[in-house]
This record gives sequence, structure tokens and C-alpha cells, in this order.
Amino acid sequence: MTIFRFLLLALLALPVLVRAQAPTSGTTTTFSGFVRDAATGESLIGVAVVRAGTGQGTATNAFGFYSLTLSGTAGDSVTLYTSFIGYQRQTRRRVFGGAAQTLDFRLTNAPTELATATVVGTAAEAEGSIRETTRMGTITVPVAQLKQVPALFGERDVLRVLQLLPGVQSGGEGQTGLYVRGGSPDQNLILLDGTPVYNASHLFGFFSVFNADALNNVELIKGGFPARYGGRLSSVVDITMKEGNARKLHGEGGIGLIASRLTLEGPIGLKKARAKDSTVQDAPASFLVSGRRTYIDLLLRPLINAQTEGGTAGYFFHDFNAKLNWRPSRRDRLYLSAYTGYDKFYARFSENQGGGESYKTNSGLGWGNLTTALRWNRQLGAKLFLNTHLTYSRYQFDVGNEQQNKVRRPDGSTATETYTLRYLSNIQDWSLKSDLDYAPHPDHYIRAGGLVIWHQFRPGALVVKDRTLDGNSDVTLGSGTRSVETGLYAEDDWRLTQRLKVNLGARLAGAVVRGTVFPSLEPRVAARYFLTDEWALKAAYARTTQFIHLLTNAGVGLPTDLWVPATPNVRPQRAQQISLGAARTLRRRGEDYELSLEAYYKPMRNLIEYREGASFLGTIGNDWESKITTGRGWAYGAEVFVQKKTGRTTGWVGYTLSWSQRRFPELNQGRLYPYKYDRRHDLKVVVIHEFSAHTRLSGTFVYGTGNAITLSRGRFGLGGYESFEDYGPRNSYRMAAYHRLDLDLSTTKPKKWGAVINSFSVYNAYNRRNPFYLYFDAGYSSPYGSQDATFKQVSLFPILPSFSKTFQF
Repeated sequence: MTIFRFLLLALLALPVLVRAQAPTSGTTTTFSGFVRDAATGESLIGVAVVRAGTGQGTATNAFGFYSLTLSGTAGDSVTLYTSFIGYQRQTRRRVFGGAAQTLDFRLTNAPTELATATVVGTAAEAEGSIRETTRMGTITVPVAQLKQVPALFGERDVLRVLQLLPGVQSGGEGQTGLYVRGGSPDQNLILLDGTPVYNASHLFGFFSVFNADALNNVELIKGGFPARYGGRLSSVVDITMKEGNARKLHGEGGIGLIASRLTLEGPIGLKKARAKDSTVQDAPASFLVSGRRTYIDLLLRPLINAQTEGGTAGYFFHDFNAKLNWRPSRRDRLYLSAYTGYDKFYARFSENQGGGESYKTNSGLGWGNLTTALRWNRQLGAKLFLNTHLTYSRYQFDVGNEQQNKVRRPDGSTATETYTLRYLSNIQDWSLKSDLDYAPHPDHYIRAGGLVIWHQFRPGALVVKDRTLDGNSDVTLGSGTRSVETGLYAEDDWRLTQRLKVNLGARLAGAVVRGTVFPSLEPRVAARYFLTDEWALKAAYARTTQFIHLLTNAGVGLPTDLWVPATPNVRPQRAQQISLGAARTLRRRGEDYELSLEAYYKPMRNLIEYREGASFLGTIGNDWESKITTGRGWAYGAEVFVQKKTGRTTGWVGYTLSWSQRRFPELNQGRLYPYKYDRRHDLKVVVIHEFSAHTRLSGTFVYGTGNAITLSRGRFGLGGYESFEDYGPRNSYRMAAYHRLDLDLSTTKPKKWGAVINSFSVYNAYNRRNPFYLYFDAGYSSPYGSQDATFKQVSLFPILPSFSKTFQF
């Protein structure tokens, strides 16, 4: 408890410490305002605002707000400048005087060579370098760069780019699942405008639900979690949608092999506002709408109909994003955003049996997300910023079959009999959260807040409807579970000396389920120390608790995965993570490089798995608790990340050496075994070269140790009638190593109305037959020959060329 007491005392002492560091002579002035894109009015996140010549600075928050309190002599001038790669530096001079001054910045895009310079950069703090920030394992992915990485079937995918970072891997060939530092997919908190997204995959995991055209910022946190984030063990993926262009109507869309998309954004009320005041630059409100749909079902329907007499089958998915941004005053802003996405697989068959009788069947599998968020943020003063939001999130899958028979009655008339069987599962959340940002001094940035989440789980519900000549019957089995999750946090990014900076925080969380209370006190500490002018040493510790679980058979984000709560019988998941590392920023021949080294150790407990032979089938209501077993896990490893940030050739290299192991008393005879996605070696290389302002070539190469799987060692029979598999230790066999090269050549053609971007991509350029799964072939023996029993490999994607066309106006 010593560390808990230290954290609580330190947090309580912050006001006193801040007051003690306030200057005792001269004058202090707080400069505050917003930093936005000059062309669109979009808020810019993580922009460094720095006092020239001193290094004193801060960074804009998620809404573009900054506050910087500086000391000086009344009447003297102070120079502030912005630093944000991709934008030209802006310098402003002000005179000390008064307690507070408003100072907004409007940044203009840098020339092409600089605008595309940042491949992946950490959130800017002070000068914005990776060696300056206290946070470990945090990477911000610029959306513009995300669109330059080669894509499967031409669909630019944010989660697929995150898989190219060290410490992050996919579940398998083509999958968008995230396995971060030995964790499972349910241990990732994926936020869209602050709202949790519970299933982030389309097409059984091959595409994510996020349309890159609608996004403003993407941040991945895989270790050293700040106190403001909670509820998951492995990572946070914080995705922010665009606010909508406040200057003019803008559109972007694309046509690919399997899907098309369109995004529109623009101002509301701009002409009316300018009629009242000619100096108005931004509209008082703006909007964004974005949609995407596949047409796989439309393209394949003629082929399927030709091969299936009397039947048809298909699959499609769609997304729709919308956002409304209203600024009732300079200090206030309201946002209303929503997302809905759905996947649908269907199969229909009909047969005319003559005599007025017929048979029809309609089967389907559907799953999707619905999220909404209402946000209000207000600048309460020069040093204080408030953000409050109400969110709703729902994820549901639905498996169903309906049969319809037309039968002839004894009197010669016809009647219709129907039989419907549906299996449903869903999770719904309502949440209310409020956050305060307080910047009392250049050496302190304090955040505090709280939230409450109302969960409703329905792990499984069976609905049966029977309409026959003999009567009707309706049966519904399965009930849900409700829980309430709460959290309070406080943290301070505190510069103790010029060399030492710490992020000190604590989170008090809890959940109430079926009358049982699960409390959790979670300390969070991160520190950065300048060993030399070039090298920074870093360390972080975080304790995390997760009050929900995901029951999964395959671990690849299938829609049949079940979200369930912690209960009196199934305790919350808990983990600790210790990280150590070093970082260095280099400049060679006018070009910037960044190097980071990190090692981590993460023990986990109260993990769950299905018992041997159990699955989601037959899971009704709360009987899932009888189908699972609990255990522990350990993940540890080291990561190396080198990135080139400027010049015509940019990119990064990431390497991970890691171990991920599990132990369940009721599995594998209680012995330790490797997790399915334990991957010893993992290498990612990304290179992007700008031949000119209009031509770009990019490539990615990935290599990883093969996944661990369980295979049968032999078969034995009993009585000559039945045979049984003799399985060895769990996950004791390794599939072949995975490696792949992807390429993308893009050309931009300027038009009077905008631009057209043509992209030609090649997935798996050298046609590597990577393993997707193995199956057993029993072989045969006959007078004409024989074949030994063996396991055979199934590969999913050969070399796949694709073409897409993007237009901007």
C-alpha cells in the first residue's frame, strides 16, 4: 500500500506544490486559445506551443485548446511559436501584461515534402520529440500517412496500419484484430469519439469498421497508460472523427474492387454569419457525413444464382458516419456524432412442390455496431478546460433461420406454416463522463475527471416461433445481466527539473454486478530522465482492471464472440505492466530520425477460456458461467522502433522479441503453454518514397514467427467402432513463419474542381503461400497405391493486384 499512499498524498499536494513554484516577482500572464487548420477550421491535436529560447511549452488537447502561463516583466515582449510536422511554423509576439491573453493560431500546410514527412510521430509535448514526452508506448498515426500505406483490395484501413507497429500483431492472414503485447482483442479499448466500439471488424475480420476519410486523429497507447484511461488491460486505440470543414464544402470518395465510399463536409450558416460580420472566418456550425458499402453480393449474385437452382446467397457490409459541430460562443462547443455499421450474410432457397404447395427457407447471420456521442466542451478560464460527454454504444449479432411451407388443407384450401429460430447476443452501454484539463504552470499539466457506465449484457437468447395448422407457440429463453462501472482519476504531468519529468496519477474504479462490488485502486507512474542531451531514459508502471470479458473460440474477432460481465463467480481481469526504455532524436543532413527501445513485463490474472469442448452454441442467458474456466497469463518482451520523419523517403522499422504464455488449471493438465498468438520474432518495415508531388511508391514487409496451434499426435480406436484423437500439449506445434511484401503506386492528377488519385496495389507481391490453418488428411491404402496420413496447409491469399480511384473536391 506504500505506493498507493504516496500517489494519493502527491495528488492532494499538487495545489500546494504548484503555488510554491509560482514566481514571486515580476508578472505572470496566461496565454490560451485554440490551434486550428487555416484552410478547414479543423482543431489540431497535439500541436506544441513553445516560448522561444526557453523550451517552456505545452501541447493542444483533443479539441485544439492550449494554456501556457509564463512569467516576465510587465511591458516586455514574449515570442511564442507552434511546432507541428506537416504544418508551417507560426510565430507570434505578445507583450506581458494582464492576468490572461487570448492567442489563437491558424496553421497552414507545409510544402509537399514536409506535409508528408511524418510517418508516425508521438504526441507533441514541448518540442514534440519522442525523447521529451514522459509517456511510453504511445504512437499517433497521422491519417494522411495512413492512406499512403498499401491496402488489401484498395481499402485503406487504420487497424491494418497499427499492425505494422512494434508490439502489435494481427490474428492471422488478412485479419484486422489487434493483439497488443501478448493481450487478446477484448483487452483493447477502441474509442470512436470517446465511445467504445465492441466489434471493430467487417468481413469476418478482414476489414475494420473505420472509414479513413472521416477520421481526424488516431492514437495507440500500448503501455504506461495515463490515469484518464481505464477498463482494459492491453491497449487504447483513441480515434477522433473530423469536425467538418467550417470554411467551404469539401468532398472525398473512392471506388475500389469491392467497395465504394463518399464523404461530404462543410459549413452551416457561414453566409449569414459573414453578413453580420465580414471578419468571420469559420461558420458557427459544420457537418460531416460519410458512407461506405461493399458490392460483393451484387457482383457474385449472377454466378451464385447460376450454380444454385432455386436459391441465392450473398454477403455485404456498410458503414455510415455523421457529425454535427456547433459553436454557440467562442468558449463553448457542442458535438453530436454517430456511427452505424452492419454485416449481413444470407442464403435463400425456394422450391415449388406442385399442387399449390411450396417450400422456402431464409438463413442469415448479421452483426453490427451503433454508437452515438453528445459532447459539450467549455473553456472555463484561461487555465481550465471542461469536456463532458454522454455516449451510447450497442453491439449485436443475430443468427437465424426461417422456414415457410405452403400446405394443402383437407378441404382443399392452402395454408402457410412458418417456423422461426433465432439466436441473439448483444451488449449495450450508456455512459456519462466529464474531464477537466488544468494548466496552472508550465511545469504542471493536471487532468482529473470521472465517469459512470451502465452496461446491459445479453450473452445469449433463443427465440422460437412456430405457426402450424395445429396452433401457435412462441418461446424465448435467456435473460440479461446489468452492471454499473465507475471511475475517478487524477494525473499530473510534472516537470521536476530540466532533466526529470514525471506523469503521476491514480484511478479509483469499480463495478457492481448482482449486488457484488468489485473495487480497484490503480496507480499510474511514468518518468523521463535526460541522461545526456541526446538520450532520454524512461520508465512506467500501470495497474489496470477490466470488468468485462470476451468469450471466443477462434480469437479472430468472429461475430459469434460473446461479451459477458465479471460476476460473483467470474472475477474481473487484472494486470500490471512495467516498462523500461530509452529514446533518442537524431538529425542527420537536415533530416530527422527517432529511435526508441522499450522492454515490458505484464502479468495477468482472471483470464477466461471455454472449457474443453464448449462453445457459444447452446449458451442461453447466464449459463455461460458453467462453460468457462479461469487462469493466468504472462507477457514480456522488447521492442525496437526506428523512424525517418522527413525527406522524400520516409518510413520506419519495428522489431519485437516477445513471449506470451497462459496457465489454466483445467486446460493442458494445468501446465504452462504458449498463447495462440505467442510470436517470438516480429519484424515490420515500411518505406514511402515521393518521386514528385504527384507520384508516390510505398511498400511494406512483414515477418513473424508462426502461430502456435494444437495438433493430434495420433488416433486410437475403442471396440473397432469409434476412433479418438490423441492430442499433445496445448499449442505445442508452430505453423510455418509468416512473411509478405505489399506494394502501392499512387499518382495524383490535379483538376479544376479538385484532384483524382489513382492507386495500383499488389498484396503479397511474391506470392508467398502463408499458412491460414492446417487440416488432417487420413490418407489411403489400396491395391493401386497409398498415401500416408498427414496434415495439409491451407493458404488464403495468393498475389492480389487491385486498383482504386479516389477523388477530392
